[in-house]
Amino acid sequence: MTRLTLSASFQLKGLSVKNRIVMPPMCQLSVVAEDGTPNDWHFVHYVSRAIGGAGLIIVEMTNVEPDGRVVNQDLGLWSDEQIPAYARIVSEVKKYGTAIGIQIAHAGRKAEDADTPVAPSAIPYSEAYKTPRALSTEEVKKQVIQFREAARRAVVAGFDTIELHGAHGYLLHQFHSPSSNHRDDEYGKDLARFGVEVIEAVKSVIPAQMPLIMRLSAVEYRDGGYGLDHIIKIAERYRAVGVDLFHISSGGDGPIGANKPGNHAGYQVPLARAIKQALDVPVIAVGNLDEPEVAEATLANGDADLVAIGRGMLNDPYWSLRAIEKIEGKIVPPYQYKPGFARVRQANS
Repeated sequence: MTRLTLSASFQLKGLSVKNRIVMPPMCQLSVVAEDGTPNDWHFVHYVSRAIGGAGLIIVEMTNVEPDGRVVNQDLGLWSDEQIPAYARIVSEVKKYGTAIGIQIAHAGRKAEDADTPVAPSAIPYSEAYKTPRALSTEEVKKQVIQFREAARRAVVAGFDTIELHGAHGYLLHQFHSPSSNHRDDEYGKDLARFGVEVIEAVKSVIPAQMPLIMRLSAVEYRDGGYGLDHIIKIAERYRAVGVDLFHISSGGDGPIGANKPGNHAGYQVPLARAIKQALDVPVIAVGNLDEPEVAEATLANGDADLVAIGRGMLNDPYWSLRAIEKIEGKIVPPYQYKPGFARVRQANS
């Protein structure tokens, strides 16, 4: 088996990624007008990471309706009028050879600025959060349509791939979690049903060669939360109806109980590896992979197919270039920046 490196290309259906480095979704809380439309901050934020060498950028949690946002400064894609601002970002990012996706989501009971959040069941996230209103069966079906329409708009904007946010305690996660879904209709009797319907709806409006990504919390950290066995069964259902790549995180489901998460480098990598092996599907690993050696080892050991670098890219827009330079001794920075990279300077001296 060929040893994977940070600079190795990745191909999945019609998605071509120049290296194995992913910028994961990270909310910027920067929509000054509170209308959900990306502004100049978002443009610079994402384009600078493309210039900095990221292989795939996934735009932050983008919500299917105004009250689906965690806070009103989050992005949305609930209107066709929002499409041009996303298309501007997509077009510029692609000029630097970087692929770009978008994470579509609904915060559910974690929608802090909603007057009355909605959820599968009327169970608050914690004592500090509002008690949500349980969605009616008909309203759940309308949510499926909202996810579909947001995906349609993402396609029009030119995105290369779409990620559904089924992690961190947001609406899709709430439906497939026994802790937050106590319904007695079809969406409670079958915990995967809402996710399955959302996937099928999104697949109906995206090109056949566009891969669909889903982010999952592999384990929950609240007392009584689910473990790997549960999410693997859920993920099997999601894979069967069209998810091509899983982005593996954990937690976000409520107050942390006795099962506390780690804080060491690569603490979530075993979760990504377990799902990759159980489902025979490509995965993105994430979580304290900011040291290039840790990211490289995750790939080289076959634990994941791609590595997502969050805080590292917030700290340094050029993390990707510098990591490849450090690990592999080669670097191809933008022409304008070549004097700033040591190996290029040495080669030209």
